[in-house]
Amino acid sequence: MDINGGRHLPRIRIVYCASCGYEPQTLELASALMHAFHYDIAGIEIIPWQDGAFDVAVDDELIHSMYRDGGFPAPETIIRAVRERLAG
Repeated sequence: MDINGGRHLPRIRIVYCASCGYEPQTLELASALMHAFHYDIAGIEIIPWQDGAFDVAVDDELIHSMYRDGGFPAPETIIRAVRERLAG
């Protein structure tokens, strides 16, 4: 059964530093993505990590890295990146 109607749905991965206490930012972003896309994404994977990480990837393409970009991304920035992939 093809529940996606044959279209590609992006998969989002959030890797966050659990020992740094980044759960609130992670859950805020995951919630914003779920509300923005409902059935238009394949899933959101949340991975606890270490070393100050906060990385967000869409279909394995890194779109935000705390190491590279600094800070936490605004949910709107990630939502925009996902919309671009849905439109593409």
